[in-house]
Amino acid sequence: MAHVDEHTMAGLNETPSGERVHIGFFGVRNAGKSSLVNAVTGQNLAVVSDTPGTTTDPVRKAMELLPVGPVVIVDTPGIDDTGELGELRVEKARRAMDSADVAVLVVDGTRGLGAVDEQLIDEFRKREVPYAVVLNKADLAGEQTASTPAVPEPDEAGVKHVKVSVSALEGWGINELKESIAALAGTQTVERRVVGDLVDAGDMVVLVIPTDSAAPKGRIILPQQQVIRDLLEAGASACATSVECLPAMLSALSEPPRLVITDSQAFKPVAEIVPADVPMTSFSILMARYKGTLEAQMQAVNALENLTDKSNVLISEGCTHHRQCDDIGTKKLPRLIKQMCKAEPTFSFTSGREFPQSLEGYDVVVHCGGCMLNAREMEHRMQVAAEQGVPFTNYGMAIAKAHGILERSLAPLNQE
Repeated sequence: MAHVDEHTMAGLNETPSGERVHIGFFGVRNAGKSSLVNAVTGQNLAVVSDTPGTTTDPVRKAMELLPVGPVVIVDTPGIDDTGELGELRVEKARRAMDSADVAVLVVDGTRGLGAVDEQLIDEFRKREVPYAVVLNKADLAGEQTASTPAVPEPDEAGVKHVKVSVSALEGWGINELKESIAALAGTQTVERRVVGDLVDAGDMVVLVIPTDSAAPKGRIILPQQQVIRDLLEAGASACATSVECLPAMLSALSEPPRLVITDSQAFKPVAEIVPADVPMTSFSILMARYKGTLEAQMQAVNALENLTDKSNVLISEGCTHHRQCDDIGTKKLPRLIKQMCKAEPTFSFTSGREFPQSLEGYDVVVHCGGCMLNAREMEHRMQVAAEQGVPFTNYGMAIAKAHGILERSLAPLNQE
């Protein structure tokens, strides 16, 4: 079976993973995480066993959680796993925290909070992730569940949290838990726009979507879908064209468009076609802004000019996809960066969730727009780089910098 680019797997009527609230279930082995996940999702999603360490990798399930809407439930391995394989499982569980908008700490109610549980709570507080402490196996502990959902309150560190007693086995308190989780998720809601706040109702925006061999056949990738949807919600109009048909499109319009948005790979030819007085940017740059990471990436892009033959560059993508013969990440970007710095730096590549926690030895990170990652995951990756003093920039900005059009591509985003 052919490998399909994750960008294209989300249909126009589906909410992609990066736009869903991520709810991670954490705890020690045999606390009942998987049983509780199954109870919350209403499915036998995770394997349940009395044998410690049954969950070996994070298990993800997309679902609706009212009134929040689309969420991703993540069941993680026991954080106290042991042995060589156990350490790998623990690392997987800890990485799931990087994208968790809400953390659910599942505790065996017959034992109460242990030292590892307390360490997890400290980690939630450090990351400022709202969390629920769930005392599972309430039937065995002789407890009764609350008839109403717990109301989130700030803990001693100021992080919103709730405490709930449930029985995954008997189904006690599951509805109250779901409502409590939804209330915690509501504390994280931030109104973000991809492009709708940059235009007015009635404006015309031209989208340049390449149709060459590197583009997915018969599909429109996720950033393009999101831009179209946001423009429609803003009352603006979107018309799409290829690079080859762009001159005819611009000539056919009765007046210049409010904005031209292009795939980053077509930056150079599009910039040559679009008149200098027509604002222009890229899907990748809009996604960086949407994920809340634009300002730091703007500062970091200048580091690309100063690379040498001894420099090391990490190129990272948030999704996994089949590599084309002239792939942007592994072929086009390295070629452009070499031309920009007039040197031969070394390049390394990561994709999906495999972003290194140690960036030792890297001089700069060039990341995709992150459309398949939620905002918290992107923020975490940015923070990892910032704490280690490694500049972190974006595909679109790197390409615009290489072609000498960075200032022009950022101008439409300046609303001052």
